[in-house]
Order: sequence, then structure tokens, then C-alpha cells
Amino acid sequence: MRRPPAVALLLLVLLLCGTQMAKALNVCGRPRMLNRMVGGQDALEGEWPWQVSIQRNGSHFCGGSLITDRWVLTAAHCFSNTSQTSFYRVLLGARQLVKPGPHTIYSRVKRVESNPLYQGMASSADVALVELETPVTFTNYILPVCMPDTSVIFESGMECWATGWGSPSEQDRLPNPRILQKLAMPIIDTPKCNLLYSKDAEFGLQVKTIKEDMLCAGFAEGKKDACKGDSGGPLVCLVDQLWLQAGVISWGEGCARRNRPGVYIRVTSHYDWIHRIIPELHFQKARSGGQKRGPRVQQPRTQNFAPCLAAHTALLVLMALLTCF
Repeated sequence: MRRPPAVALLLLVLLLCGTQMAKALNVCGRPRMLNRMVGGQDALEGEWPWQVSIQRNGSHFCGGSLITDRWVLTAAHCFSNTSQTSFYRVLLGARQLVKPGPHTIYSRVKRVESNPLYQGMASSADVALVELETPVTFTNYILPVCMPDTSVIFESGMECWATGWGSPSEQDRLPNPRILQKLAMPIIDTPKCNLLYSKDAEFGLQVKTIKEDMLCAGFAEGKKDACKGDSGGPLVCLVDQLWLQAGVISWGEGCARRNRPGVYIRVTSHYDWIHRIIPELHFQKARSGGQKRGPRVQQPRTQNFAPCLAAHTALLVLMALLTCF
């Protein structure tokens, strides 16, 4: 039977839409939708589409970043028991934790892989991988961040961004509806960070050495920092117009204290371990130097898939009507 012209036209639209969506949704580190950590500000809807909330018994306790359609990168110290996966779930696509909205999904956890070299708080290798029970479908609000190859260098002074639903201060809790916070801050080189952490040591404070797989970001004067509840979340930097994850929020002495910047685990230091668990994961190689000043959040063209969805619905309705005759 010959297809009516309307059916043929709708099929052509769907074919073009499918090509467009496949091309758009296979790229990491490019937010589609751009319209308080300590000293931070509210994130926009879809601005950081890789940010996830890891929840235990229904309550947020750590952040994480989506790196493929089924894997999340986070901190090892978030999990005291990696075998009881039924306690955990992951919220994706959310801007706020209270009544998160129609763009979000919850995923159960299939398994948790903590780096076997991790030995406790403030130690090296504070990274873990969370496998989702089923792969997620990428949308304007759920997209992976890019993983850097070991050739990528995040230089001192480069401005990067941390995101999370953590406390706005050491004493306070992020108020409802608990909107995702974003904070821009520069990377601090390791010698300077070690020097900062050595200050006030004569007053009995413990000096924490910044290990080789750690990097610091923040301000010597304090006031802006990640805090409780941000752990495991990403520190991302704009390199060659792609958002690459430089670090995983790991530890700090208090929150936003003077001479105590936040400490992150370098993603590139654990390239081999991540690649061993996720061999299909693509790592972004360096092409040119990153931007030391900025990055200001760019406004790439918004990918709107609503016409494709409307065409799909119309085709289903039309086919159903045709079967009645």
C-alpha cells in the first residue's frame, strides 16, 4: 500500500531528527541549556547537566558527575559500605533537591567501585565509580562531562567551577528548595597550597600534606569554598570550549577558612584506574592551553528536540487512524 504524503513527510522529519539528536547527544562537556556553596550562587536550569545527587535512604549526602550513560564519578569517602547498593540512588537532571521537577530521573545503583588505594579521609585516591542499574537517556538536562587525558594540564591560576548542594557555611544547611550552587575559583599550585596549610601549625593545628594526586582551588583569604554535602562533586574547567573535569571534591579544613583552600583529587592521576573499569570511556586529549581568566559561562546554541517529539507523536496518531480504515 502506498504511504500517504503526510506519513512520508513525517518519516523524513523523524529521520533528520534522529540524526540531529545522535550528533548532539554524543558530545560531552557541552551544556545545551544556558539561560551557594560558601560564597556561591544559584545555578541555572541545565547549566551543569552532569551534576548528580547521590542519596542514601532518600537523602542527599554526596555529589557526583555523570561521565557516561551509566557511570558516575564521585569520592570514595562517600561510601563506608560499597556492597549495600540497595541503600543508594542517584538523582540526575536536577537543579533543586526539593520537588526537583519534570526533567529529573532517579536511578538505582548496580555497584560501587572505590579506588583500592584509598586509605581514609584526606588520603590519596579518594575516588569512586558508581554504576547505574540501567543506562540513562541523554537530554538537555542530563549530559556527561568530559574526562581529561593525562596530556591535559590545569595550570595554576586557571579559573574553574565547583558545583554542589552542600552547606552554605559550616553552621548552616542549604535552605529549601535547595538549589544547586556554583562557585568560580582559581587553581592554586601545590607548593603554595602546602604553604597555606602549614600556617597556624604552631597553634596545634594538624598540617595536611597535599599529595601528588591532589590539587587545590580557592582563595587564601577564605570566604568561598565547597562544604559538607559537596563531597564527590566535580571541579570543572573550560578547555578548548569543552568542560573537562579537573578534580573531585575531597576534603578541606572546615569550610572557607583563611589559608585553608579546598582540596580535590586530580582526575588525570587516576586515568589508568578509571580506564580499567570503563575501557570504552573516551578521554579528551589536550589541543591547546586552557583559559586562565574566565571561563564565563558560554551560551551555545540550544538544542531543542520538541519538534522531533511532536513529529513522533503525530506519526503515531496518524498511523493509528490509518489502521482504522
